[in-house]
Amino acid sequence: MEWLNSVLFEHNALQAVAVLSIICAIGLSLGKIKVFGVSLGVTFVFFIGILAGHLGLSLDSEMLSYAENFGLILFVYALGLQVGPGFFSSFRKGGIKLNSLAMGVILLGTLSAVLASAVTGMSLPDMVGVMCGAVTNTPALGAAQQTLKQLGLPSSSLALGCAVAYPLGVVGVIIALALVRKVLYRNNENLQPHEEQDGTYIAAFKIQNPAIFGKRLKDIDVLQGHHYIISRLWRGDEEVNVPTSETVLQNGDRILVVTNEKDVPALTVLFGEQEKTDWNKADIDWNKIDSNLISQRIMITRPEINGRKLGSLNLRKNYGVNTTRIYRSGLQFLARPGLRLQMGDRITVVGEEKAVRKVREMMGNAVKSLGEPNLVSVFVGLTIGLILGSIPIALPGMSTPVKLGLAGGPIIVGILIGTFGPRFHMVTYVTRSANLMLRALGLSLYLACLGIDAGSQFFETVVRPEGVMWVLIGFLLTVVPVLIIGFIATKMLRMDFATVSGMLCGSMANPMALNYANDTLKNDAASVAYTTVYPMSMFARVIIVQILLLVMCG
Repeated sequence: MEWLNSVLFEHNALQAVAVLSIICAIGLSLGKIKVFGVSLGVTFVFFIGILAGHLGLSLDSEMLSYAENFGLILFVYALGLQVGPGFFSSFRKGGIKLNSLAMGVILLGTLSAVLASAVTGMSLPDMVGVMCGAVTNTPALGAAQQTLKQLGLPSSSLALGCAVAYPLGVVGVIIALALVRKVLYRNNENLQPHEEQDGTYIAAFKIQNPAIFGKRLKDIDVLQGHHYIISRLWRGDEEVNVPTSETVLQNGDRILVVTNEKDVPALTVLFGEQEKTDWNKADIDWNKIDSNLISQRIMITRPEINGRKLGSLNLRKNYGVNTTRIYRSGLQFLARPGLRLQMGDRITVVGEEKAVRKVREMMGNAVKSLGEPNLVSVFVGLTIGLILGSIPIALPGMSTPVKLGLAGGPIIVGILIGTFGPRFHMVTYVTRSANLMLRALGLSLYLACLGIDAGSQFFETVVRPEGVMWVLIGFLLTVVPVLIIGFIATKMLRMDFATVSGMLCGSMANPMALNYANDTLKNDAASVAYTTVYPMSMFARVIIVQILLLVMCG
């Protein structure tokens, strides 16, 4: 059995891979088990790592550090790359308000941690570790560890504090959300948002404004200044047609308009009368509305289209079709001429079947080609992210410069490349499954290493009086900020529960709580809010823990 002993206990590359693989496999398998409808998912790897460390399994210190850092970098970069395309666009729908509330959660939690450290006498590094566990924020923990190493201080207690507080941090947000819903939404009112979550709204109008009789569409665009696209036009007994900028409007024309909901009242004044038909139902079959026009979603898969502005393609002039909407990263945009297209975008076009077929050929629409990995952008982004994370940033009043670190640099670069990469004709598209694979692999490695590092002292700490105190403080750091901001968002700002729950889950970086919210709601409003605040919250926590440690311990 010497061979088995060498595989599991002798420090070398083979042993590191074997141990980490075993821990990740067991943790991911057990993470699928649901208790009261909640599963821990990849988080269970952390606890299996703790158990392994407690049982005496260990890795070479250099190997452990490499696997831990690589996993963290891979996870945060893939996360940034995924949310990047829709990150800045998400601010158009109350993003500033949601991120302000999320910052309130973060600042309340940080202030509470500092006060708890002063009252209990717990060292600030230990408290930061407890806080990172309480908010289930592993990148912040990684940033804190890097900061303490930069200051020449021991960082092992950070992982231990995180490990102790993490379990109740996971369920604490769920408990807080359940309390918010039970107490503040007693009659199950205002659970769902009252407006559409995407960026488009479809309305039909009848031309009855004499001021625009005989006007060309391009002249009306100049006069009005609101964003809208006329996709179809009906005139008397004539067949429906695709209008162009030269189309002249006449009294009694009926038009189908894609716009933003807030612009509908202004467009009603412009055109004359809004029809009562609801064109925003999900089950509308657009191809049955008229016989000579079809509506189709086309996926952009040709690299030469990547990064080009929609208007530069001249689809209406060259093919006689109208482009109405763009679908990207779960968000829907109005098809404006200045919008830059990206690989993986799905565009909705309306026109004759022959014309739509030509557009489909021009765009590619080859789903298979998107499955090919674009690893160049991944490795380029990782390199730039690490360089950015290593740049010292001098802040007034601080003796030691701040660094974004291994967590902050890659996630920022991931967001920026995901958003602006196509402008430089970089193919940044990664299939959702591939992105989830990268994130799960990176996070599994990081959590396994983190657990092994903390496991040797975990149980001894928990059974001690200070360990119990750490658990209780961590639970309070989880629940109290969520309840306070939840109350403010609900009672003072009158926000719906779906949006509030997504915002709170995103501010706490808690995907398990998000799953709970999604299971109790009927739409994806919570997921949209989560995506809106998650990157900013992640970045803020990474920076705040570094500043806190540098100011208080530097």
